[in-house]
Amino acid sequence: MRSADQRGDPYAEFEAFVAGAAGRLLHAATLLTGDPQTARRLLAGALARTYADWRRLRGDDPYDFTRQELCAAFARTAWRHHGGTGLLARLTPLQRLVLVLRLYEGVAEEVAAAQLGLPAERVRVLCDRAVAAMWTREAE
Repeated sequence: MRSADQRGDPYAEFEAFVAGAAGRLLHAATLLTGDPQTARRLLAGALARTYADWRRLRGDDPYDFTRQELCAAFARTAWRHHGGTGLLARLTPLQRLVLVLRLYEGVAEEVAAAQLGLPAERVRVLCDRAVAAMWTREAE
């Protein structure tokens, strides 16, 4: 019987992935929802979907997959997220999503547009407006 820490064990690989990526993904989820408890639930769901597809993800980036699942889950439930507290609370859910993808996660504009099903120009406008709203609020 192989030990859990040997290479090739999908459960150990997934555990290592979660140990390395969960903090950053949780921060992204918290930025999106504005609420740590909701963010943990959102992340748990995304990680569960990643785990279910873990064997199929061989060769793909599990972080990108999990981030996409996290963003999709947020988008499906965005009407529930009223911004919570914090700096991003005054932005719309779509603005928060674009801002987190583009600025916090560093996702390219075209990739974010494809992931969100929006034209790249729309993503650019949403990001610009969100940043402008942040600066306007800071100046008050």
